Amino acid sequence: MKTTISRKDLGLLMMQLAVWGAVILIPTLVTLITTRNTSSSFTFLGMLWFNLQSPFLLYFINFYIFWPLLLAKRRYVLFFIANLAAFLALNTGLLYFRHYGASSDVHLPANAWLGMFSGLFIYFLLNLASISAAIVLRHFLRTRQIKQQLEEERHKNTEAELAWLKNQINPHFLFNTLNNISSLTQIDADLAQDAIAQLSDLLRYTMYETNKPKVSIGGEVEFMRNYIELMKLRCNKMTTVTSRFTVVNEQTQVAPLLFISLIENAFKHGVNSSEPATIDILLEQHDDQLTFVCDNTNNPKPAKDHSGSGIGLENTRRRFNLIYPGHYNWEQSITPDNIYHVKITINL
Repeated sequence: MKTTISRKDLGLLMMQLAVWGAVILIPTLVTLITTRNTSSSFTFLGMLWFNLQSPFLLYFINFYIFWPLLLAKRRYVLFFIANLAAFLALNTGLLYFRHYGASSDVHLPANAWLGMFSGLFIYFLLNLASISAAIVLRHFLRTRQIKQQLEEERHKNTEAELAWLKNQINPHFLFNTLNNISSLTQIDADLAQDAIAQLSDLLRYTMYETNKPKVSIGGEVEFMRNYIELMKLRCNKMTTVTSRFTVVNEQTQVAPLLFISLIENAFKHGVNSSEPATIDILLEQHDDQLTFVCDNTNNPKPAKDHSGSGIGLENTRRRFNLIYPGHYNWEQSITPDNIYHVKITINL
């Protein structure tokens, strides 16, 4: 299996070498500045490297070999044995020198032996700390990589879900509008032709303008105006439809087709051929806040009528959760005078 080394991997290696270089060189520079003796500073550097070469090598062996091959695969026993073997292999000569460097005929004081064993213990802890540092850094980098991958996957899933929801809105809107025009052809053919022309403009907008994550609020307002005019064709004289749009900056960017399902719902459930009905639609923009209000007479469909099953509203609510999470407020209620009220406030 071919392994490729990226620029990021080389950068990580250089960063680690720089840290180790600082650990070795900074004490040496401090010694040089303090003593102003080059010879003693180089002697100190040699002693420092003599004591740090094992932690240095163990660090990189664990970071690049033992962690990915053993610890990441939960081979804990092998990981322990491999580190013990590496430690002994790197320090056999040093341990022999420190334990048996003194000739057998030399009797050291008890406190000297205590100091030697204390030094060995500290040296062992230094190697252990080096191994631990490699493991901690590897674990941190791996955790961050997993989080980034999960975030990228979540972003891809969100984009896919938004595309699916938008595709659900467009056919739903088209199906209901074609039903309206079909009914209109039996009443006024000329008016039906005008409606088809309006529908053509609406479809052109949905096909060529709404394929972007954000569109101008001015284009959305024009689309809603045309849509409302088209939907008013199905209403009789007993239905009063009013709409008000107050937009300060028409270039403000918003997600496309956010409110169409709500307007569609108002006409679908608010219009009754035998009773008076009202539909009042308001859209206001103030600074970075957008407010949409829709009030309509509450004329719920019979239980057997599934044409208004609420798919459009469910998709709209889901789109708000995905596009403006934590930045919108949704109010929905039925007033005492039987008005279905929806108010949505978005912080853009």
